[in-house]
Amino acid sequence: MQKLLVIQLTSQLIDECDRCVSRFWQMREEDRTPDFFLEVKPHADKIHQLLKEWQQEANKWIQENRPKYMHTQQIASTVESMEQFVVQSFYKETSKKRFLDAIHSTSFTMKNFERLVKEEAVNAIEETND
Repeated sequence: MQKLLVIQLTSQLIDECDRCVSRFWQMREEDRTPDFFLEVKPHADKIHQLLKEWQQEANKWIQENRPKYMHTQQIASTVESMEQFVVQSFYKETSKKRFLDAIHSTSFTMKNFERLVKEEAVNAIEETND
């Protein structure tokens, strides 16, 4: 059950990375500044809750499975980075290179984490079938 939740949360956050890129280009195209309390804060709060839950579940999974190339510090850095770029995605003044690099790095870590969880789940199923 926990594996499924971790995979679902990770997938939602990977999708949010893509939405941040789209929002970033849209805000530049529209050349406008969003209303912080009507647009930015509600969205950032929602993502913050999702990240908080993901971090707890991801850390539990890491502690239980001890993957060789994924550590709780990477999860913490990913959460911190995403909290920043979710807000930055609303502002056309955001530095394009830093913003896109942060999303690329975060997305890479999340996709790698998702792959590890899925591989472990498949291995666990295969072991029970043996």
